[in-house]
Amino acid sequence: MIQISVIVPVFNEEESLPELHSWITRVMKAEGYSYELIFINDGSSDQSWEVIKNLGNSDSHVKAVGFTRNYGKSAALDVGFARAKGDVVITMDADLQDSPEEIPHLYRMIVEEGYQVVSGWKKKRHDPITKTVPSRFFNGVTRMISGIKLHDFNCGLKAYQNKVVKNIHLYGEMHRYIPLIAKWNGFNQIGEKVVDHRPRKYGTTKFGLERFVNGFLDLISVSFVNRYRKKPMHFFGTLGSLSFISGFLITIWLIAEKIYGLQKGIIVRDITNQPLFFLALVALVAGIQLFLTGFLAEMMISNNSTKKEYNIDEVLNMDF
Repeated sequence: MIQISVIVPVFNEEESLPELHSWITRVMKAEGYSYELIFINDGSSDQSWEVIKNLGNSDSHVKAVGFTRNYGKSAALDVGFARAKGDVVITMDADLQDSPEEIPHLYRMIVEEGYQVVSGWKKKRHDPITKTVPSRFFNGVTRMISGIKLHDFNCGLKAYQNKVVKNIHLYGEMHRYIPLIAKWNGFNQIGEKVVDHRPRKYGTTKFGLERFVNGFLDLISVSFVNRYRKKPMHFFGTLGSLSFISGFLITIWLIAEKIYGLQKGIIVRDITNQPLFFLALVALVAGIQLFLTGFLAEMMISNNSTKKEYNIDEVLNMDF
């Protein structure tokens, strides 16, 4: 039985890998854990893969997957999650800014305190202000939208129950929102731990300011997908109905105004000469299109649902 799976996405970190491996090994042996260390080489252009293979040849705890190109951190974590066998899964970055000394406490929070997800909080950060200020804004917006009271959604150092990582799927840049995705999949016991954040020892950061723009767009995307993936008509149908009703009411009002003017001898412009008529026409057409979009999306989901996608926690006395 493996107690802990440590998953480390790697992208051009050849200098830090031997030290990280040595540090994790020292912590695991000191605590007496059974463990596996899974490196996911995300298409590194340096010698990272060669270093990982050398580590694997000398240490049976080391497992690794190498991508042919750079797919991103979410893809690396998704592949690592699929292969993790430990009761508790720990994720951390390869740049030595996350301390392996945090692993025992994270493990105990999952096993002994009953948390399903524990997210690290880099309360004291060793990053430039160009990263810390946007990060605070990003985390504040994410807290407001998600309702999860975490200070640092983007911290790479996290711990999970194994069943959590087996029941979530990551793509794009969704690794920032794993706690949110976990919550929407029924895993509500989410905790936080202040962790040590160390200065970068080798190389330079792989992330720029664009990640915060992309992060905001990803937040909108993941919120929409998780809320309306199984019920698109609730979204498109509602917008379509509101648009159609608005256009219809405007049209009725214009017609009524024209009839009233004719009865009273008041000069009223032709309906088709009024800008409001064209606004009503656009609203009617848009409403019909939105409604049809929702209807078609419902049909696609119905036709493509080959199995029930439910997350099952435990089964008792069932033969299947």
